[in-house]
Amino acid sequence: MAEVGQMDTPEQAEFRQSARAWLEDNRPANPIVRLPLTPLEIMTEGQLSYLQAWQKAAYDAGLVGCDYPVEMGGGGKNDCQRIANEEMLAARTPYMPNVIGLGMAAPTVFYHGQEAVKQQLLPRLFSGEDIWCQGFSEPGAGSDLASVQTFAERKGDKWVINGHKVWTSLAHFADWMILLLRTDKSVKHDGLSYFVVPIRSALGKGVTVRPLIKMTGETGFNEVIFEDLEVDDGYRLDELGKGWQVAMTTLLHERGAGDLVTPRSGGMKNKSSHVNNASSLISLAKRTIRSGSTAADDPLLRDRMMQQLVRETGMAASQRRTRVTALQDHPMRLPLQNKLLMSEIAQDTAGIATEVEGAAASLYLADDAAPDGGQWPMAYMNSFGFTIAAGTSEVQKNILGERVLGMAKSK
Repeated sequence: MAEVGQMDTPEQAEFRQSARAWLEDNRPANPIVRLPLTPLEIMTEGQLSYLQAWQKAAYDAGLVGCDYPVEMGGGGKNDCQRIANEEMLAARTPYMPNVIGLGMAAPTVFYHGQEAVKQQLLPRLFSGEDIWCQGFSEPGAGSDLASVQTFAERKGDKWVINGHKVWTSLAHFADWMILLLRTDKSVKHDGLSYFVVPIRSALGKGVTVRPLIKMTGETGFNEVIFEDLEVDDGYRLDELGKGWQVAMTTLLHERGAGDLVTPRSGGMKNKSSHVNNASSLISLAKRTIRSGSTAADDPLLRDRMMQQLVRETGMAASQRRTRVTALQDHPMRLPLQNKLLMSEIAQDTAGIATEVEGAAASLYLADDAAPDGGQWPMAYMNSFGFTIAAGTSEVQKNILGERVLGMAKSK
């Protein structure tokens, strides 16, 4: 069904029916391997192969890249990715492995790349044959993204890149990276440029990828080191020194400005897992016995769970506003607001769940006695990454206050 208040055009209604029919017949079988809670934590070749096969099948069926031009590997449709997302979510399909490619790299390449680069890169990005990662953060440049020091020096029609990126999700499987770097050390923002870089083919030849093992035991994070890597100038997006503006395109989509192929990772829309939404939290509380009664019988806990349900409902209504032009008074308001609230709601929901589980929250995924397969404490530990990624919650609040509400700047 279409969302409340959202009417499909005849073209969209036909697309919705065809998507629904295809999903009924082609939803993939349950994987033999255990999948991580989010695509950012894919750790094994088996997990990746299963998910890539699913993305390729969905792409071939026209459910991925729907709204991009046909000549760039898309479906050439109008506002149909949203519908494909809704139908995949309703069908409880697995998530797409190429989450960074679909959600961040594709719109950035589309808006800023040369035509030849778009036609070369986008079809394999949509199909999932090429996995993408994001090279933004550095050991000395986290929240102050404009301070990145990875440097590219011009050498004819090529650039020689040296530097160090960190917290690079999926770099261990990535074929390509969207890369923000410095081409001029004399100025800050205007000294930045933006490239797309082939990293898989350059492993051991200018690129080194090292895993960063988290407290969860997962290895989705990596650090990436560039040592004299040569890249063609054609892989530079937009003009020299315009990297900050290009990065804003990436960040707006990372914060939720576009229709990322769902189920989304790490948020309450991810219903392909057992956790990360208030309904699943309430179910857990009803099944958890404490002192002769269920956790759901605790009136204080019930109140907190209902607060989460109210926040989720409000969040869903707010997301629908992104499709109404008249309600978008500022281009940053809804993307930043939604990113801020979604990440904090997911964190609070998982936090309450670990309280409900009590001592059982210490059981790991492999323990058969772990409630809901041990995924709630994993979701809670991983939730801190989502309140940091794309700018911390504090950064989001500052931007909303200063640039959207017009409040005095903090410095």
